[in-house]
Amino acid sequence: MEVLIPLAILAAIVLVPLAWYVAVFNRFTRLRQHLCESWSDIEVELQRRYELIPNLVATVQGYANHEREVLSEVTEIRNRAAANHGPVSSQSRDERDLELGLRKLYAVAEAYPDLKASHHFLALQQELSLTEDRIAAARRFYNGNVRDLNQLRESFPTSLVGSMGGFERAEYFDSTAEPAQVSVVMR
Repeated sequence: MEVLIPLAILAAIVLVPLAWYVAVFNRFTRLRQHLCESWSDIEVELQRRYELIPNLVATVQGYANHEREVLSEVTEIRNRAAANHGPVSSQSRDERDLELGLRKLYAVAEAYPDLKASHHFLALQQELSLTEDRIAAARRFYNGNVRDLNQLRESFPTSLVGSMGGFERAEYFDSTAEPAQVSVVMR
């Protein structure tokens, strides 16, 4: 009996930290999987957008042949964004450029009343608007997962498991605005 008490204490000293480490490691793994899944949702919606843009460009082109510069610019930006499978920051930059290009395309459409009244143009514009809403929702979900992973990665003592397990900080996906500069004052 006297031997069992020190053995039980030794087992608790070893097993409790080990169980905690495994639980935190598994939490990191789940969050990383959530990130991959939520990024996949974004890619699906971006692909949908990339497929709609050529139809929109072709519709505008039928009404506004002399606006070739804007049309070719949007097409080139769309192709660059669709081909980009790099880091999140690179894709964010391309998506910002694409959104600006689409705004220019809509500005061109404003100058053509027949185009604005075209059923085909309106249907494409509405479909693209719905796609943009789905992209925004997927981006919010992804960025929430990024926040959770980064919080866990930076909090003590879970940061020890994160660094030992090779879990890196994740990047936010922000395609609508320049990244905000945040300064934190510690007192």
